Amino acid sequence: MKIEVLGTGCAKCKALEEVAKEAIGKIGGFHQVVKVEDIVQIMKYNVVSTPALVVDGKVVSSGKLLNVDEVIKLIS
Repeated sequence: MKIEVLGTGCAKCKALEEVAKEAIGKIGGFHQVVKVEDIVQIMKYNVVSTPALVVDGKVVSSGKLLNVDEVIKLIS
């Protein structure tokens, strides 16, 4: 599973990246977490606000900082 965190480097974007990594640690298995900061790449997902969470190419959350349990629910 590939998990992407979209954001230009703001505090919430960095926090969502850490939350995603923590969620992956809790569920186990091999999953890739990638931080995407390039605005051109972010625009390809048609995301209006960041941070955004993308799971296997599908935007599952945009514009809010999720907690660990919310991320686990979205990626399970």
